Amino acid sequence: MALVNVPQGRRWPGRPRWGVLDLVSAALFTAVFVLFVLIVTSLGDSLAASGRRALARSAAGSRQRERIVALLDSPTASPFAIDSCPAEEVDNMPCEDPRRNSQLSREMNFYRERHCPLPGETPLCLVPPPKGYRIPVPWPESLHKIWHDNMPYNKIAERKGHQGWMKEEGPYFIFPGGGTMFPDGAINYIEMLGQFIPLNKGLVRTALDMGCGVASFGGFLLKEDIMTLSFAPRDSHKSQIQFALERGIPAFVAMLGTRRLPFPASSFDLVHCSRCLIPFTVHNGTYLVEVDRLLRPEGYLVISGPPVQWTNQDKEWADLQAMAHALCYKLITVDGNTAIWKKPSGASCLPNLNNFRLDRCSDNDDPNEAWYFKLRKCITEVPLSEEISIGAIPEWPQRLSKTPARVSLMKNGIDMFEADTQLWARRVVYYKKSLGVELGNPRIRNVMDMNAFIGGFAAALSSDPVWVMNVVPAQNPLTLDIIYDRGLIGLYHDWCEAFSTYPRTYDLIHVAGINSLIRDTTSDNDRCSLVDLMVEMDRMLRPQGTAVVRDTPEVIDRVARIAHAIRWTIQVHKSEPESGDREKILVATKTFWMLPATSH
Repeated sequence: MALVNVPQGRRWPGRPRWGVLDLVSAALFTAVFVLFVLIVTSLGDSLAASGRRALARSAAGSRQRERIVALLDSPTASPFAIDSCPAEEVDNMPCEDPRRNSQLSREMNFYRERHCPLPGETPLCLVPPPKGYRIPVPWPESLHKIWHDNMPYNKIAERKGHQGWMKEEGPYFIFPGGGTMFPDGAINYIEMLGQFIPLNKGLVRTALDMGCGVASFGGFLLKEDIMTLSFAPRDSHKSQIQFALERGIPAFVAMLGTRRLPFPASSFDLVHCSRCLIPFTVHNGTYLVEVDRLLRPEGYLVISGPPVQWTNQDKEWADLQAMAHALCYKLITVDGNTAIWKKPSGASCLPNLNNFRLDRCSDNDDPNEAWYFKLRKCITEVPLSEEISIGAIPEWPQRLSKTPARVSLMKNGIDMFEADTQLWARRVVYYKKSLGVELGNPRIRNVMDMNAFIGGFAAALSSDPVWVMNVVPAQNPLTLDIIYDRGLIGLYHDWCEAFSTYPRTYDLIHVAGINSLIRDTTSDNDRCSLVDLMVEMDRMLRPQGTAVVRDTPEVIDRVARIAHAIRWTIQVHKSEPESGDREKILVATKTFWMLPATSH
């Protein structure tokens, strides 16, 4: 190809000619400008943080993790402390990390569900509290106010203050009790619902609040002895669930997307959505089918806000009514933008679902399966549905101690239930009187039982000012339905992954048989690391919070070594006299440490 000589006058007229000196000067100027930006703006901090996170996940970080785990498994290793995480990780939630999840599919909100890193990808460090953190306001005062500096995020107060959600007042956030659909306060709203739902008669005990905001609805239902478990997805701008837990209201992070929520069938006496913006009838009504799975026969469904009589949502409102009718739900009332339905009893209805391309699930589908279990487009059959309906199950508080109907589905279930109830009543007395665990003190409000079985530990605390998150490990028998039949709350979880909560959200964590949580029963090998599990416990515990761990003496020795490395102070005790020498009990306190001021 011939080269074309362009006449001088036609070569980009007006463009300057660059010499070597000009290029060197421009490069130096660019370098100085970039350095200036990195120093005086937040971009430098962001890039540095990203670099630290990348280093923590690098091969060198992986080797360091393996070295730490090996040292803590060695009885002869010298004591040492695990490092703290960087200051920007104060609200670290490994399985709800927006930096990773934003890369995932948005179909059915998949990207907002749980997505956990592999164990080796999680930095092995201790999450610090934010600058200015204080020991939380005790219950019940915390229902109405919390320390601002414990979660200094003002966006809800700024955007929702006119609706009564919360406001900043001196060193506190104040919670007047309002919500988007009840700006005049949760109390007035609950009184309105009480005209149609028996909220104060012991018939309604467990409730699920979907898309809960700061959970004022659940907080004010407590005076009716209704235990509400509230959830919302992680929101980096609003931290709704973090505020709820700081207030002492039961809550966890979740998104109704592609999977069942981590609860058994027929768990809740009441399901509530106040402007939760869940499109219940899309995807052939999949989300309303999931609500139906969770709602106890003769339970109540309340939807307040869109699409109920909402402008420009006539079709959505008509579809919702049609599908509820197909499920044989009785529409009790429509009051403004609030609709209330009642679910039929177990055998009273064979719904006509053809219009929604739904059918009954096969006999092989266990309605209690709910850990990473995809949503079904079919209606599940629940065993003993008539016996567990609101009209048949004992009223609260009798249902706490009366043998639940679903216990009969377990081998020797009735005898096991009675023995477990008596066992934990004795053990809790021993914890309080002999081990000095301050259960009953208002400073202990949020309690977790990591291996709850049928809820005996929580039942023994029923007279204390606490609520208990009963966790049934996903690899264990599915006993969580019995816990809900007792009027208690909880969820399924696999402890080889991080729990769906913010850091510093529990005052006391209890675990019986901690080694079983990480053990593979088929191979008798560890599925994951005890070190990672205890670092996760530390993430969930509030500073000066308490951990009670019981297991064999050999396991407790391992737990004690790790406890020192994560800066807990510990005492190891003998178990109750009737337990003999088969177990020891470790009682630990998480120390209140802060990052140096320069780290912030």
